[in-house]
Amino acid sequence: MRGWFPDREFFMRSEGQVRFITISSKVQMTAAALALAALVVCAASVAIAGWTQYRAETERLSLRDREARVATAEERVDAYGADIAAVKDDLNRRMEFLEAMGEALPEDLKAFSSVSDSASEAAETVEKVSAAFPEAAELARIEARQLALVEGLTHYADWRAQRAAAALEKLGLDSASMIRTAERGAMGGPFENLATEADGSIDPRFVRLGLSIARMDALERGLAGVPQVTPAHKDMISSGFGFRRDPFNGGGAMHKGLDFRGAIGTPISAASDGRVSFVGWKGGYGKTVEITHGNGLMTRYAHMSRFNAKVGQRVAAGETIGAIGNTGRSTGPHLHFEVRINNRAVNPRTFLETAPDVLEEIRRSPNPARTK
Repeated sequence: MRGWFPDREFFMRSEGQVRFITISSKVQMTAAALALAALVVCAASVAIAGWTQYRAETERLSLRDREARVATAEERVDAYGADIAAVKDDLNRRMEFLEAMGEALPEDLKAFSSVSDSASEAAETVEKVSAAFPEAAELARIEARQLALVEGLTHYADWRAQRAAAALEKLGLDSASMIRTAERGAMGGPFENLATEADGSIDPRFVRLGLSIARMDALERGLAGVPQVTPAHKDMISSGFGFRRDPFNGGGAMHKGLDFRGAIGTPISAASDGRVSFVGWKGGYGKTVEITHGNGLMTRYAHMSRFNAKVGQRVAAGETIGAIGNTGRSTGPHLHFEVRINNRAVNPRTFLETAPDVLEEIRRSPNPARTK
């Protein structure tokens, strides 16, 4: 060892003076031993940490694989026997999923509690789990109730969506197009994954529920946005939708709305629920308010004398948004009212005369929750 670490001398020159420094063999061996010990300790720590992480990852993957396979009654029995704590976690995740979806549901859907009778697989699971593991019987019953609730909510959402689609078709609106428009309307945001299983996947029954609720929401929002309130007194309509003679030059012209005559200052009402998207002067329309109702529906109120609405404001059907005037290309005080679908003008009479009856019919239709 001394042959590896002979005594070493170093000299230093400073300000014309030379100094000698000697490092003995013993000092060198001591330093080398300390360095080697530190290296061994570091290597051992890394090895232990790596082994611990490997074991944890192996156990986690094993648990995920076991949890992901709970489907049939036989597999469910194995899952309960293998790890009841893991099953509890699984059920908690499902409940969190249901609660998250429940926040988006209307009040009457949240209160719906009727379920279907197609629960043979769940009943078989409860029976087998109770026989094999009596201590887990209550967990099995909770899971069966969850699946029954999911199925019941799905049926109810489908019923409401079908009812809304039929009403929209009566009004001449394309329900499929409304659903596509609603899907394209998503603007993004932080991704928050919803999962019912430990591996991050979602049980197909839960996926089906989500799709049914999304369809129901899109159609009912579209129906709520349908013009249904006459913006001014209906007996005061002075000009209809379609071909007419232009009041200024007498030539043929296309009139893309309804005209309601009235005194300057007569209140104008929003035809439906929506968000004010424009307030201001708009060419020949004069002072104008536009309201978007979702799914491509928009109503326009023109030739106004004053405004009672601001851009971005949410308004309800029947709420006053301004007053009749004589601004823009106008021969006298009146309201020019338009209904547009994807910026294409349609006859407002179709909605104003039909929508109230259609919506009243929906309100009178039986609720499946009360007929079972």
